[in-house]
Amino acid sequence: MADSAVIAIPARLSSQRLPRKMLLVETGRTLLEHTWRAARGARRAAHVVVVTDSEEIAAVVRGFGGEVVMTSPECPSGTARIVEALPGLPAADVVVNVQGDEPELAATAIDAAIALLGACPEAGVATLVTPLRNEADLRDPAAVKAVLTPWPGVEAATPAWRAIYFSRAPVPAARDWSPALLASEPPLYWQHVGLYAYRRRILEAWDALPESRLATIESLEQLRIVEAGIPIVAGAIDHAARGIDTPQDYARFVDRCRARGAA
Repeated sequence: MADSAVIAIPARLSSQRLPRKMLLVETGRTLLEHTWRAARGARRAAHVVVVTDSEEIAAVVRGFGGEVVMTSPECPSGTARIVEALPGLPAADVVVNVQGDEPELAATAIDAAIALLGACPEAGVATLVTPLRNEADLRDPAAVKAVLTPWPGVEAATPAWRAIYFSRAPVPAARDWSPALLASEPPLYWQHVGLYAYRRRILEAWDALPESRLATIESLEQLRIVEAGIPIVAGAIDHAARGIDTPQDYARFVDRCRARGAA
């Protein structure tokens, strides 16, 4: 392949909790442009491409110098949008799915996910997790938990974990609960960071994967990969970036931008 990796940012205009959030511009740049600029800092990816069904979003992306691949509006998820866009994406062995509402996702985190696939050739997908230390987050269905086991054969300098399951429930469930469990080392509880680095062949076969009852009941698309038997390797980062889902999230993001002079 011509490039080691390409980053695809699925972006749609509709959003129930924060209408038209991709094009919010209180900082002087759209939310989507912030995400695009952050993703462009990744050293292991040669291209960043926005994948959208919106001509309005496409025009904005072209206006700030970005690449766009158009898809149909029927795509049910960001991954499905990327799968439809595959023929139009630059050649690369790895396709990284970065959500358009993750403007503070570190470029080093993207690089770490791509590097994991190099360190773990048996893995079909790489993702990220962060230690979960707060009981409120553990009980919060919006904070997705990952159940992990050490990935065999990986050097200690590159710690990696195999993802066994993802859930909105507080898992693993302790029969005898103690808050001290949240301080365990290595961590017992992990919060999933919604970034995926796919080997291109996994996305090429996406539509042929069996449907997943677990993915449906938990409303977690990654469980379709787990049920299909595709190994997912997870790397740990210190903390999760703050995605933008609500007006309050966006207001806090604007405040952070202004505080660091980035608005």
